[in-house]
Amino acid sequence: METILLPFSPRYIALTICAVLAALFASIAVVDYHTKLFGVLLALALVFSALTLLGIRDLLQKNHAVLRNYPISAHLRFLLEEIRPEMRQYFFESEKDGKPFSRDTRALIYQRAKMVLDKRPFGTQKDVYEQGYEWMHHSVAPRPHAEEHFRVTIGGPDCTKPYSASVFNISAMSFGALSPNAIRALNAGARKGGFAHDTGEGGVSPYHQENGGDLIWEIGSGYFGCRTRDGQFDPEAFARRATDEQIKMVELKISQGAKPGHGGVLPAAKVSEEISRIRGVSMDEDCVSPPYHKAFSTPIEMLRFIAEMRRMSGGKPAGFKLCIGHPWEFLAICKAMLATGITPDFIVVDGNEGGTGAAPLEFMDHLGMPMREGVNFVHNALIGVGLRDRIRIGAAGKVATAFDMSRAMALGADWCNSGRGFMFALGCIQSLSCHTDRCPTGVTTQEPSRYRALVVTDKIDRVYNYHHATLHALAELIAAAGLDHPQDIRPHHFSQRTSSSDVVSFAQLYPTLRPGELLDGTDDPRFKHAWAMARAETFAAAV
Repeated sequence: METILLPFSPRYIALTICAVLAALFASIAVVDYHTKLFGVLLALALVFSALTLLGIRDLLQKNHAVLRNYPISAHLRFLLEEIRPEMRQYFFESEKDGKPFSRDTRALIYQRAKMVLDKRPFGTQKDVYEQGYEWMHHSVAPRPHAEEHFRVTIGGPDCTKPYSASVFNISAMSFGALSPNAIRALNAGARKGGFAHDTGEGGVSPYHQENGGDLIWEIGSGYFGCRTRDGQFDPEAFARRATDEQIKMVELKISQGAKPGHGGVLPAAKVSEEISRIRGVSMDEDCVSPPYHKAFSTPIEMLRFIAEMRRMSGGKPAGFKLCIGHPWEFLAICKAMLATGITPDFIVVDGNEGGTGAAPLEFMDHLGMPMREGVNFVHNALIGVGLRDRIRIGAAGKVATAFDMSRAMALGADWCNSGRGFMFALGCIQSLSCHTDRCPTGVTTQEPSRYRALVVTDKIDRVYNYHHATLHALAELIAAAGLDHPQDIRPHHFSQRTSSSDVVSFAQLYPTLRPGELLDGTDDPRFKHAWAMARAETFAAAV
């Protein structure tokens, strides 16, 4: 009896109804084929017949249990699941909700990029008594806010062509990850605003060079744009490119915040003629970016490689980018600086909250040190070995507003980079489809019919406006604190609520080492054991 009634159970009723309606409309159409409704009846019969066939297919397929149990009707589940992010974003998010960036932050960037009113009414929507709430202290004697565009000079004693950089620049995003039009607009906006554009590890493309904006050339483990046929570093190819006047600094990528220690593969089928030419890879082979470098394997070798990058570029600032992992490994690099006398001109510290086109969930959520701790660790380590005055520190990792910048600078950064902030300025709507090549705004796609929607001439101004308005907001914050320049910010200018009744200063949360303290021997638990484990000759820990 149960078997007989099964077609009429809630699980199968959609299929039963479709089969019955298909037969009914087909029968009526055959009987009354002379009527004016014949076409309509036939169309309905075809529609319900197609649905019936879909339901039979659902019953027979073996990949989805839910479709076998709920033929036809289960497709509604997949449809709702497909549009769930959009429904949540447009109808259910509050102003402070939304990940990785809240609706409020995205709206602020859009408003600044369009140069429309970016003020808010009625008071903060944040719970200022919630654990983790942070604020910056203001002064009873505020300063007139500076009109200058804040800049920092990057270049140590071995650098013959130091670079005056804005304190706010475009973070590393490769052509291939971003569309040609996105690269064009970012670089032209950087030129208009006098700030720098990091190429990402995908190489210097014609779209980076088209508008002449300042470039930071990032060299990853794939050595794209300066590699031999078998994937080794090619010094001659590097020298030819690095001496280009548009390239202002050269950056060795050790790791990326969102996926440290993880390489990448672009399948041969996706290696276009253009990508092959720009990256220096073959079209009939996978384009591999290994998780490790082949040009060096020890801290000392790494520093010598950076020194060679500086020499071959004609004396331009040379440095490296990393997300802090094992603390003894960075301290091993510091010991190698002392042993060789070689120092990089800059270090960019990426945090595990940084962005990426695609990465395993475990890497994004649980691998690598967050940016604030990473920046402060590097800052203190360089103080502790007496080298902080020779090396500039950049911060990258979910930096979007003037408050984000000032907080990073209080913890030790000299300048900040933003990737997703500038993507929002281009029109990114945080659809989280970067890895699908179906970006709805043309920012992260290589499909011409999609990236044509990104009108370069319009987005140039938005990139420029976002940079300009963010620095203006930074100037206002700095002035309100009674300071003249972002480099004057210190940890004691910030506080964090640790409970509903307890507040601590950043100076307590992030204590600063004394100059040379690591050399003298420190008892600071953040460094004591890691310093003992670090060796200049190897990244492995001493045991």
